[in-house]
Parts: sequence; C-alpha cells; structure tokens
Amino acid sequence: MTGTFISSTRRLLVVALAACALVIASLSVADPAHATAPNIPSKATALAELAALTVTPEGSSSGYDRAKFPHWQTVSGSCNAREMVLQRDGIDVSVGSDCQPTAGRWYSPYDGVTLYSSSDVDIDHVVPLAEAWRSGASGWTQAKREAFANDLSYPQLRASSASSNRSKSDSDPTEWKPMSSYQCTYAKMWVRSKYHWGLTLQSAEKSALQTMLNTC
Repeated sequence: MTGTFISSTRRLLVVALAACALVIASLSVADPAHATAPNIPSKATALAELAALTVTPEGSSSGYDRAKFPHWQTVSGSCNAREMVLQRDGIDVSVGSDCQPTAGRWYSPYDGVTLYSSSDVDIDHVVPLAEAWRSGASGWTQAKREAFANDLSYPQLRASSASSNRSKSDSDPTEWKPMSSYQCTYAKMWVRSKYHWGLTLQSAEKSALQTMLNTC
C-alpha cells in the first residue's frame, strides 16, 4: 500500500509540475505578444472614445515632411525615445552607458516575428506621422508635433519588425492591419492615440476600427 501511495503521489506531482510548466510557458510566449505601451484602454472605453472622434474627409498631404515631426529626441537622461521603447518593449534587454541595447530580443506583435538585434527593430508610430498630418496635425505647432512623435505616455510608439513597419508605411486601418491576434490591441492603441491628441478620422477608418474592436 505504501509503495502504491508513493507511486500515486509521484504521478500527481509530475502532473502538477507539467501543468505549471505549461502555464509558465504560455505566459512567457503570450506576454510579449501584448503591447506594453501605456494607457491602452479597455474595449468599452475604446468604443466610447471612437464614438467621440470627429469624422471628416481626410485632409491633404500637401506640405507634409517628417522633419516637421522631430523624433527620437532625448527624453530621459541621455536616452532618446527610440532607446526607451527598445528597453520597454524588449525581453531581457541589457543596455550600455549610451542607452543602446547590447543584448535582448524583441517580439513584433504585428507579424509574430522575434528579433535578436536592436538594429533589426523599427519603432512604429501607431498613428503614422503622415496620417496624423492629414488628420489635423498640419495645424499644430512644431513643438506639439515633436511631443506627438516622441509620445511615451500614450500608446503611440511600439517596437516592431522593420518589414511590418515598412509594409504599413502611412496606412490607416482601412489599408493595413496587423495579424488577426493583435487587431484588438492595435485598434485600441490607434483610437486612444487619436483621441488623446484630438485627431480626426474618416468614416471608412471608423468602420474598420469598430470591426477590429469587435475581435476583442
């Protein structure tokens, strides 16, 4: 009986340890897939903010220039906004005295790619700079455009693969979406950024965002 009891106990222990391992593994895989950008709203809040945004035809790209949105400015000590996002969105990141990552990995939730060198990582402006220009930023001061382009307080910046960022370019959600498992989070980030910064959106863009939020 004692031997049977010990054997049963061992089997239960093995099962319990295996279950724990599965949970830990799932968390370690899933965690990087969720945006670490701050102030991502709930679905309900995102829908309310989306409803509050002004719907209007998109403005002109005339006069747009990336130089009108100075970015990767120093925001903390000697660290610029790009370096801060690399630290925030990375996994097991080590940095040198110049704030540049020396080791780490970065999961790109747009396309499910893991990157092992910071030089392969792009920092995506969730609402692209040209899209912001066409949605109201053309009338902003240079200082406000700079604050938008380096925004670490709201979900406007996200580490991604270079290929996904360049595929997206300056497209809105009617033209480009991340992989399906990230569309809910991406829509919430897009809505929160436009809402916080007082940008407008088109009717088709609003419909695309509502569809994406319904995947939450």
